[in-house]
Amino acid sequence: MSLVAQDIHVRLGVSHVLQGVSASAHPGELTVIVGPNGSGKTTLMRALTGELRCQGRVTLNGLDIAALPPEVLARRRGVLPQIAALSFPFTVTEVVRIGLEARGERADALILSALAAVDLPGFAGRLYQELSGGEQQRVQLARVLAQVWEPVGPDGPRWLLLDEPVSSLDIAHQLTVMRLAQSYARRGGGVIAVMHDLNLTALYADRVVLMQKGRVAAEGRPPEVLTDAILSRAYGCALRVNVVPSDGVWILPHAAA
Repeated sequence: MSLVAQDIHVRLGVSHVLQGVSASAHPGELTVIVGPNGSGKTTLMRALTGELRCQGRVTLNGLDIAALPPEVLARRRGVLPQIAALSFPFTVTEVVRIGLEARGERADALILSALAAVDLPGFAGRLYQELSGGEQQRVQLARVLAQVWEPVGPDGPRWLLLDEPVSSLDIAHQLTVMRLAQSYARRGGGVIAVMHDLNLTALYADRVVLMQKGRVAAEGRPPEVLTDAILSRAYGCALRVNVVPSDGVWILPHAAA
């Protein structure tokens, strides 16, 4: 019962964006995909969700996602894209309800629970377009949560696939979202998140997949992947783990629970 990518190749135009990528994620764990810009993180996520056609094979709980109808996939995994633009004046409730309709339900109480989980109580009647970027991002996360609210269903573990879920958020709400993802995993679901923040990754990830130039440069537990040598090589600059520079002010989150 895992999400497994086997020998994934993706070409976009003349570019070979993913080159033989194999990686796995497991229920009960928060797996984070990191890497420099252009390394293939989002392309890999789109391949894992089935949004992007690729060579190779992606299986979800042992089933080939290419063979699963969209409605079946929607009941087993929720996807938060990097950008989710809406052109029409939806209310927050209407946006979150999209997640419920993907699983064939209309339970307004669950909408309120999902909004409370992302720290947006009282926002149900607000217009989505009137919210800040960070609030819109959390509404979209509530939509995805509503879709796969129970981490384990009749068909096994469910999955959250999150592409840069904290990119527009302040520090407090970054921690809220990471704790939420961690809790979902601890309750038996699977979570895969694309992240840029290596500090949050170190705090919350159970497993890290480091991408570089369309390949997996390293994969394993955070202490195995987040090392001076591996990170410096992947990012092309000198990086030190757990060493604060002698000058300047540095502010880092210090709680993962």
